[in-house]
Order: sequence, then C-alpha cells, then structure tokens
Amino acid sequence: MAKFMNFLYLFVFFGCFAPFSQAQLKFGFYAQSCPSAESIVRSVVNDAVRNDGNMAAVLLRLHFHDCFVEGCDGSILIDTAPNPEKGAFGHQGVGGFEVIERAKEELESQCPGVVSCADIVAMAARDAIVMANGPEYEVLTGRRDGRVSDVSLADSLPDVSDSIQVLKNKFGQKGMTDKDLVLLSAAHTIGTTACFFMTRRLYDFFPGGGSDPEINPMLLPELKSQCPRGGSVNTRLGMDRGSSSTFDIHILQNIRNGFAVLASDARLNDDPSTRAVIDSYFSPLAPILGPSFQDDFVNSIVRMGEIGAKTGSQGEIRRVCSAFNSR
Repeated sequence: MAKFMNFLYLFVFFGCFAPFSQAQLKFGFYAQSCPSAESIVRSVVNDAVRNDGNMAAVLLRLHFHDCFVEGCDGSILIDTAPNPEKGAFGHQGVGGFEVIERAKEELESQCPGVVSCADIVAMAARDAIVMANGPEYEVLTGRRDGRVSDVSLADSLPDVSDSIQVLKNKFGQKGMTDKDLVLLSAAHTIGTTACFFMTRRLYDFFPGGGSDPEINPMLLPELKSQCPRGGSVNTRLGMDRGSSSTFDIHILQNIRNGFAVLASDARLNDDPSTRAVIDSYFSPLAPILGPSFQDDFVNSIVRMGEIGAKTGSQGEIRRVCSAFNSR
C-alpha cells in the first residue's frame, strides 16, 4: 500500500509539472473561428488557375518547397528577413506568392488574425490539385507561421540532379518513405520545367559530355529540340510528356517507359524499392485489387503537410504573409 501511495504521489507531483501536450493539426480547425476560411482560399485559387493554367502546378510546388525547409510554416513566403529562404538556389522558379497573399488579405478582412499563411499554402495546394482534375481531400489545419526564414536552411532540398539514394535519404530525414518519394514526385504530372534544369541531363550527363542513357531514344531528340544547346535556359516544357495539364497517373507510366523529363523522376525507375512502388499501379490486378494512385497520393501529401508543423503556442499568425509580425 505504501509503495502504491508513493507511486501515486510521484505521478500527481510530476504530472502537475509535465509540459502541456502539444496541440495537433486537425481537420476543420477553423470551423468555429473562421467558417469561411476554406471557401475563401478556394475562390482565390480557382480564379488564379483560370487566369493562368500553370498556376495549379505552381501552388502545388510551393507547398512542397515550404514543407521541406523548416517544416510547413510559411517560411518560404518571407521577404523581409536579411537573407530570406525564398532566395535559395533550390527554390528557383517557385512562385504563387501573390495568390497566397491575395487569399490572406481576404481572410484578414473576414477573420483577422486567425488563419495562418502556412495553412493557406496547404489549402491552396489542395484546391490547385482539384482544379487540375486531381483528387479532392480534407486538409489538416491548425499550423502556425514560423518566425525563421534563412537561405542557409534550404541547402538540403531535393534536387533534380540528385541520385536515387540521395533522394531517398532526403525524404527519409523528413520522416517520409520511399513510397512517399514516388507519389510526391508524381506531382510532376502537372506543370512545366525550364531548360535550365535539363542541360546537364541532355548534354553533360557524363564528365566528357553526352546524354542520360536512360532517356528513351524516341524522347531524346524531342527534348533536344525544345532545349537546344546554347538556347534559352528559360524555355518551358511539360514535365509529364503528353499530359502536363491534367493530374493523373500518366507521369508514372512515362517514368516506366523512359519518357521521364526530369532526371530525378527517371531515377525512380533505377531503384528496386521505388520501381516496385511504380509497378504496383500497373500490375494486371491493379484495377481490381491493387492500390489506388490517387488515394495513395492524398495520403502522402497529407503526411507531408505535417512535417515540422508548428502548433499551439509556437510561431505566430502573420498579418501579412511576406513579413513577420512586429513585436
């Protein structure tokens, strides 16, 4: 009995001083505090995508780049830090900032100081996917905005020239699996890339020059005609040959057949683990018993949205997405 009472005393004593449990992301976080939050973001995104067909891919990419540096905390949106993260080499071509800011302005007029910029980025990515005929899904919300944004923190971003092992390691460091790597890379089913990111693969893959031997011989002259040596590095080409404006599984079929545009996508077919994930969607029984590409993608992007999320009393709710709140 004495031992039990000692245990009970210790439990109560230390329980009183235990740290408060960290608030968690949840579905419908703004249901009471700002019921129109998701519809406001959706309206802004829909208008933006109607005006610019590539904006769906841009907003999806923005979410990925935000989450992979300092977690999903809106750090990529900051302009006012001494060396803001958005200037990182790995963030080249990332955009959609004005869409997030437009949504934030409307939210501030309806629910001032309530909805975080980090959550707007996550919701905007979902709405962009839907606009590209992709799956609709619920977004976990309740993130708070980070108070750190520094270019040096973006050094470990996945890169198009990374080997498959480096890519797997970088995803693993974020708690993501090889399957997540495949599915989130499949987000390249929509959007374009610049010839700047193709030069090495087309002309300097080996120390002495030459092209990536994994490029299908039918695709190679097509890519070289779009991105000739010495041509403009800013020329854009679709990342999913034949289906770059619709969210679908076509990107994985292209990767299997050597028609991947980006080198990092092609590498997914080099590794037994990632190749097995791709192949699982094309087995004869896949339509009946196999995994669902869209369902699996949703699971992966929702998991990605939890990386390093700041909740509870962490961070802040910015008044303007491009600037930290003044203290």
